Amino acid sequence: MSFKIYTKTGDAGETGLYGGQRVPKDHVRIEAYGTVDELNSHLGLLVAQVSAEAPTGEGGFHAEALALLTGIQSKLFTIGSQLATPPPKGSASAKTLHIVPVGHIEVAELERAIDRMDKDLPALSNFILPRGSVAVCQAHVCRTVARRAERCVVALDHVEPVAPAIIVYLNRLSDYVFTLSRGLAIGTGQTEHPWIPLPSL
Repeated sequence: MSFKIYTKTGDAGETGLYGGQRVPKDHVRIEAYGTVDELNSHLGLLVAQVSAEAPTGEGGFHAEALALLTGIQSKLFTIGSQLATPPPKGSASAKTLHIVPVGHIEVAELERAIDRMDKDLPALSNFILPRGSVAVCQAHVCRTVARRAERCVVALDHVEPVAPAIIVYLNRLSDYVFTLSRGLAIGTGQTEHPWIPLPSL
């Protein structure tokens, strides 16, 4: 079964949610899962950069990061599907989405990965500027887009309920890619660049 790339059903500025409901393309729900999709694309670029910068040979820090990032990309597709499925209105029954939702098990997986990296990193005493190799900088881009995705999902939650684990997962994901940026920098001998505030007048 194949899908046609263009359907023309969105030419009037509306799009369909899972279950058939149509909403404007600037609806807060579309902004939420659209930003998660944007984050996923940035993570794909991060995967490419980490692969390009990985040392020759199997295993090690880069291999673990690549495996986890690949899993994260699949989980973000799941989150996008969850966000594209609106809750039932009134007495209407919601169309069932046949996927396993992202939950606290996936959050714990990110936390374990953060803890593993953090124990080998120097303690933070300053804010760090987003600088370094292409992979390090791309990890920082992912951090900022993850934060924006989290804000968009919180905004949606103010209008219609969102599974709490989604918000927690996006929050932890931004922490993960920040820690990954540090691990990529320190592990390849790069210098971190602390933020030095301007002197007071």
